[in-house]
Amino acid sequence: MSATVAMILALAVGTYAFRLVGPALHGRIELPGRVQELLSAGAIVLLTALLATGALTEGGGFAGWARPAGVLVGAVLAWRKAPFVVVVLGAAGTAAVLRAVGVA
Repeated sequence: MSATVAMILALAVGTYAFRLVGPALHGRIELPGRVQELLSAGAIVLLTALLATGALTEGGGFAGWARPAGVLVGAVLAWRKAPFVVVVLGAAGTAAVLRAVGVA
């Protein structure tokens, strides 16, 4: 077995075990309020970082202005509680129009 296959199997087992821990320990362990707040804040920070990375970079460099503009339009539409299809089409349409007119 190669090192790559061994690593994939180890990650798969770890992921499965991590997912089992939640239901197995539910109700048995009570986290302090401060820890719960920190976990919630950590989740928000991680999602924001993922959004920023996906919206601003491509291939290790800046993705151009069309993609962040599309994400911004999508975020505003979502904030205004537009239907999901409208959010997606608005974001994609904004990026497409900006690229079509030459804004990279």
